[in-house]
Amino acid sequence: MRSAEFDKVAVLRAAMQAFLNKGYTKTSMQDLKQATGLHPGSIYCAFENKRGLLLAAISQYNQDRSDEFCAFFINSDSSKQGLEDYLGHIVAECLSCDTSKACLLTKALNELAEQDSEVQTLISQQLEAWQAAITDKFARAQNEGDISDERSAECRGRYFVMGIYGLRTFANTHPEPDTLKKLAKQLFKDVCA
Repeated sequence: MRSAEFDKVAVLRAAMQAFLNKGYTKTSMQDLKQATGLHPGSIYCAFENKRGLLLAAISQYNQDRSDEFCAFFINSDSSKQGLEDYLGHIVAECLSCDTSKACLLTKALNELAEQDSEVQTLISQQLEAWQAAITDKFARAQNEGDISDERSAECRGRYFVMGIYGLRTFANTHPEPDTLKKLAKQLFKDVCA
């Protein structure tokens, strides 16, 4: 029997978008078929079921977001500048009102955490890795002399992550560009003080 051939990354990104648009529970196999171009049988064969597709999509999402995060530091003059640019990017995503820019991890965590411990564990691990990457950049900024050692990089990383969660949530009900930009600027000032 011949195995199905498809671009797995493209399929996972299409599934991400479907899950972001409707949430896991409301996304039907028909929605996934339309989004990915795969028939339900192919989805079952490749991912076992809708939940398996969600888990694979979450892993791909995490990889994409990790690559995106790292890109802010490749040509940046400093770790501090990379963090500031990254925060500006988050604000731009919030202002775009584009569901493809929403955070799949927090959306799935909010919807499924109490129902599915495996999903909760996977997402929690990925969010912890994201926070660790941010903490590492704050440690580098401290080593570069751009941020004082008065507070630990870990404390700064947690505060920064909390602020990003807050900005994303606040943007849902207060999407005014000036307000979000001012809040982000104050967050960055506070976290670097």
